[in-house]
Amino acid sequence: MKHLHSGKVRDLYELPGGELLLVARDTMSAYDYVLDTPIPDKGAILTQLSLWWFDKLADVAPNHVIGTALPDGAPAGWAGRSVVAKKLDMVPVECVARGYLTGGGLAEYRRTGSVCGVELPEGLVDGSRLPEPIFTPTTKAAVGDHDEPMTFAEVEKAVGAETAARLRDLTLEVYRRGAELALERGVIVADTKIEVGFADGVLTLGDEILTPDSSRFWPADLWEPGHGQPSFDKQYVRDWLVSAESGWDRSSGEAPPGLPADVIERTRAKYVEAYERITGRTWL
Repeated sequence: MKHLHSGKVRDLYELPGGELLLVARDTMSAYDYVLDTPIPDKGAILTQLSLWWFDKLADVAPNHVIGTALPDGAPAGWAGRSVVAKKLDMVPVECVARGYLTGGGLAEYRRTGSVCGVELPEGLVDGSRLPEPIFTPTTKAAVGDHDEPMTFAEVEKAVGAETAARLRDLTLEVYRRGAELALERGVIVADTKIEVGFADGVLTLGDEILTPDSSRFWPADLWEPGHGQPSFDKQYVRDWLVSAESGWDRSSGEAPPGLPADVIERTRAKYVEAYERITGRTWL
């Protein structure tokens, strides 16, 4: 195996046959930092939930998965958190869909009345459901840098009008199908980000999909617009980092502190609950 790249939460290797091996670590990223403190089982949970979603969305778009068997020479500890995948020619855009207003989208709406150039009605608040899901792409920044919002015209300029339209349609369809299925299980998908590339000229889903790292998951029975929502995702870590308890000043330029044991435990529990609610399976 040849090591190609280490991202925020995954290591990428090339196998002798030219396939890729993606190994999800237990690391947590937040506010463009990779935190020093891992979340036990996180990489395996993300991998297994993504595999479940890839299967459910197979009729929407093909995906990069070839198999999950570990290649010869791979550490046994990689089992359950690894995927053998096709090489994709990745598009240089983070494809994001929003069905609810919160986070960076809410901040932009408060400044401009729109998100990524999409005009929205007046009077929306944190947690508001949007009239319809919207495509809100961003740049694809390197580790440590910040993704910046893009308008659809900017996406067209980056990848061409035809590909931009296909990216928008695919992102929104993945969101709609995922949100509908999750809601049947009592989970609101507020927004999600997907990774897309070309395999033999066909747009193909890659990386992870509809996980607590790439999406905001809210309990449907507790949804109440007007404030931040309880969640089954890494928002809990984000909130702790900017709380008085952490003692971290986000504007200081210094790396965030490690997570205390209770935050680690609760974060793991949220990831497990997201997996169990959505798949109907028990995490062992």
